[in-house]
Amino acid sequence: MTSAHVIELIEIHADRLTNEVARNLVGHARTTGFRRVRADELEQRIFQILHELGTWIGSPKSERVQAEFSDWGRRRFEEGIPLSEIVYAVLLLKGTLRRYIRDNGLVEESMSRVYGDEVLPVHLHGLMELNSQVNEFFDEAIYHLCAGYETAAKQAALADR
Repeated sequence: MTSAHVIELIEIHADRLTNEVARNLVGHARTTGFRRVRADELEQRIFQILHELGTWIGSPKSERVQAEFSDWGRRRFEEGIPLSEIVYAVLLLKGTLRRYIRDNGLVEESMSRVYGDEVLPVHLHGLMELNSQVNEFFDEAIYHLCAGYETAAKQAALADR
């Protein structure tokens, strides 16, 4: 299974993955602030990331990534969620994706080995590259989340003066 197929699987199964991540966020001890976020808004944000993963990782440094995640950071500041919880939420999402890639990307490829010695290593390289792209995207997303959060905090401090 190529990395493009794994991305397609993630996008197809975005509903199921969204439910898993949302449950983890509201139930985890490190992300208790997310219990204050409306469930539909939280699920919509998670679904959007998963459903458009191919677009996101294709250009992680795009203005769209910056705008989306800066906005997410601002909203979470306004909801009073600590920055550490926001970062951990992204780490939970990233971990869920990496597990999904690991669990679903290699299953079929282990069977492809009968076609030749080169098939499995090539696909393993593709899946490693996909993991690298996912990491790069989430690193960029975390930066913009924090920047949006900090911008909102500065604006709130100025307004309080």
